[in-house]
Formats: sequence, C-alpha cells, structure tokens
Amino acid sequence: MTVALDKPRSPRRPAARRSNFEMISWLFMRISGVALVVLVLGHLFIMNIVDGGVHRIDFAFVAGRWASPFWQIWDLSMLWLAEIHGGNGLRTVINDYARKDSTRFWLKIMLYVSMVVILLLGTYVIFTFDPNISAN
Repeated sequence: MTVALDKPRSPRRPAARRSNFEMISWLFMRISGVALVVLVLGHLFIMNIVDGGVHRIDFAFVAGRWASPFWQIWDLSMLWLAEIHGGNGLRTVINDYARKDSTRFWLKIMLYVSMVVILLLGTYVIFTFDPNISAN
C-alpha cells in the first residue's frame, strides 16, 4: 500500500538569491566579542592595576600613551570593534522589534549615522591628539 501526497498548493518559485550577510554578521559578533574581551581586559588591567592604579591617569598619561603607535592602534581597535559590535547588535534588535518598515528604516538610518559620526570623531581624536597643547 502506497500513500500519495498532494502536490503543494503554493506555486513553485525559483530560489531567491540570498546573501550571507546575516551569517557573516553572526560570525563577526562571535569573533569581535572574543577580541573585545582581550582588548578591554588588557585595557582595564593596564589602566587600573599596573603601576599605581587610576590615580595616575591624567592628560600627561594619555599624551604619553598615545605617543606610541601601538597604543593608538590598541585604542582604535577597541573603538572600532566596540562600535561595530554594538551597532550590529542594535541593528538586530531593530529588525526584531520594529513592526513597521518605515520605523525600521528610520531607526537604522539614525543608527548608521550615529555609528559613522562616532567612528570618525574617535578616529580623528586618536590620530590628531596633540600632547603639546597649551593651557591658554
């Protein structure tokens, strides 16, 4: 005895071309999360524990630290990874909870604009920081 199945009622459509953006986004969140743990814990350890703690952190300390390309890259990596990681997470929340397409669109536009502004300003400050600024 064989069982016959009805044909599907919905018409057959060609498979849509899908990008792997969501998979790459998911993978980025995992990799950037691990990198951020290393960068942030290293930052906290150096800034708060090594060599006397937070009492030594002032303008001169930051000026000396950012005189080194190593620390500029360290802080820049932290800034970029944290901003993109957080923005990607917020993009996911917007996709999950914004019901109307127009609301979702404008929330994402505000998110992307704020991300670009913060990244540009942060990068600008790190690379143009002048340790010889006068007190006038």
